Parts: sequence; structure tokens; C-alpha cells
Amino acid sequence: MRKSTISAGWIIASLSIAGLSISGSAAELKGKVNAVGLRSAENIAVYIDSVPGKTFAAPTAHVTVDQSHLAFAPHVVVVQQGTTVEFKNDDNVGHNVYWPAIHHDKKLAHNMGTWPQGLSKPFTFTEVGDVPLLCNVHPEMSGYIFVVPTPYFAVTDKDGNFLIKDVPPGQYTLKTGSENGKPVTQAVTVASAPVNVNLTVTK
Repeated sequence: MRKSTISAGWIIASLSIAGLSISGSAAELKGKVNAVGLRSAENIAVYIDSVPGKTFAAPTAHVTVDQSHLAFAPHVVVVQQGTTVEFKNDDNVGHNVYWPAIHHDKKLAHNMGTWPQGLSKPFTFTEVGDVPLLCNVHPEMSGYIFVVPTPYFAVTDKDGNFLIKDVPPGQYTLKTGSENGKPVTQAVTVASAPVNVNLTVTK
């Protein structure tokens, strides 16, 4: 099994935080993304960058990215560092999965090859970073995987809403990843009460 060498390349959005306190047990971190200059507030990754003093074992469960109706499904996936992604072909045509060089570093490019309907190929993402998915058989296809260092993440729905559950109390850096948003970052404090985040991503 090949291992990724994708370096971090995050697109991060500005946040405004409300209703914070500093004590208690795990809580929900939820909110809404407002997109300015973007086609939609959907499919934006929101994640906690790190938890001080804590490391996380690689997940044992695999995540599936399908190729169906000439599209990557889901279009955007967030996975914890060390996750194995199964790339499945559910179409009756051959598909290819590759990602190009990132930051002009050819070592970060990878091509998984082409395979027919009904088969899947695994890839383990061992480094954090954003992975733009493409198919050299169907150039209209595109998708994104965001590999993040913690299990605390979410993807916005069609209305821009997101929810990250069971976040332990603490002070964190909250980030977002998107295909076309401007890079910004914001500190956030999580306590026992739910934390509401209003987030604006601009092109």
C-alpha cells in the first residue's frame, strides 16, 4: 500500500465566536458558514487543528470515495491523518484517480491508475494536507480530500451548517478548508455549553 506525502496547504476562513466559557465536559461546536463570492457555502471543511498534549491513533475504519455518474461522491471528504480511503468505481466505464503536484513539488503528485466498474483501490493518507482529486479519463470530474490532524471535523451542508461533536474543553485553533476560499484562522475556546460559530468565507 502506498503512503501519501501530501504537505499541508490549507485554505482557512474567518470566524466570529459567541457564547464561550472555560469549564466543563465535552461539548458541541456548531455554526453556519456564509459564503461571499463563492458559488455555495456547501462542502467547506471545518476542523480543530490540534489538541495540546494529545495525539490520535490512526482510524481503523476505512472511508469510501465513490466514482458514480461521472462524479466523485462525496465531492468533499474530511479524514483524520492516517485514514485509509477506498476509491471505488461504481460506473460502467473505467476511471482513474490522481492528484497533481502541490506547491510545485512533483514528489507530492500521485496517480493510482485506472480500474473498471466494481473494483476499489485503497490509499492511506499519512500526512495532513489538501488533496485535489482528478480523473484523467474524464477531465470534468473533480473532488477534494482534506486530511486533518484530529478527529474533530465536519463538512458544511447545502445551507452552510456544520456540527462537530464531543469536543473536549480547551483552547484551540479552528480552521476551514475549501476549494476557493481565502486563508484565515481563528482561536476558539470550547467549554461545557455548546459553542456557536458564525463563519464567513470569501473568495
